[in-house]
Amino acid sequence: MQIHDIKREHKNKTKTRVGRGGKRGKTSGKGHKGQKARAGSKIRPEWRDIIKRLPKLRGRGVNQLKPINPKPQGVNVSAIESSFDAGAIISPKTLVAKKLVNKISGKLPTVKILGTGEITKKVVIIDCQISGAAKEKVEKAGGTIK
Repeated sequence: MQIHDIKREHKNKTKTRVGRGGKRGKTSGKGHKGQKARAGSKIRPEWRDIIKRLPKLRGRGVNQLKPINPKPQGVNVSAIESSFDAGAIISPKTLVAKKLVNKISGKLPTVKILGTGEITKKVVIIDCQISGAAKEKVEKAGGTIK
């Protein structure tokens, strides 16, 4: 027996356990080492890196000066007195038609009736906010609020 004929009783253990049989052996098509060779390897998508590079938006960004809920447009009782007849129905739609309030980006605005001036006509107010003083004056004139 020569020294080159000697064989080990136990072979060296291999550290990789990638392939468990099948068409591809050893690395099972995963290449050698590196992040992709590790178990549970996940590489985040490229677009996520791009998002991380963007500056953080703080507050409400570009629209920080715009209110979230726009304030209602005010209409005084005196303007209703001069623009509407007795028994008229007052709503945001009729106020836009009489040009007492403006549409906000094509939509009907929220309207608040304010108490400046006097009213003598009996009117019906629908879908409008109303101040305490205006409510008193409208009810005193015989009008109703819905």
